[in-house]
Parts: sequence; C-alpha cells; structure tokens
Amino acid sequence: MAIKKEGTPLENSELILLEIRKVKAMEKIANSLDALTIWFEDIDKDEWSNRIQYYLAEWHIQSKDSKVNDQ
Repeated sequence: MAIKKEGTPLENSELILLEIRKVKAMEKIANSLDALTIWFEDIDKDEWSNRIQYYLAEWHIQSKDSKVNDQ
C-alpha cells in the first residue's frame, strides 16, 4: 500500500506509523507461522499420523458445517 504524499504533516506521520505497525504485525505472524512449521516438521509423524488425520477430518467437517450455516 502506497503512502499518499499529499495532506498535512500530521496525517503523513500517522500513515507512516500505521505502516510500521502493519509491518511489525506481519513479522509477528510470520514468526508464529515459522514456529508452527518447525514444530510440525519435528513431530514424530508415525506416532501422530492418526491423530493428525482425525483432527484434520474434524476441522474439515466443522468448516463445511460453518459454510452451510453461513449461506
């Protein structure tokens, strides 16, 4: 998102602060996703295979139900 060059200095500084907050939020999200990825890669997949399949199936059923309810 580009920052507008027109406007008062106060508006410009507020837009810059907002952009900084957006970047920091995206960095936190990326770090959380990276941590989840590392955890998922490190788990014992043979032991967790059935559990993961179960939880993914449950999530899939719930997401289908919520889509039906939203329509």
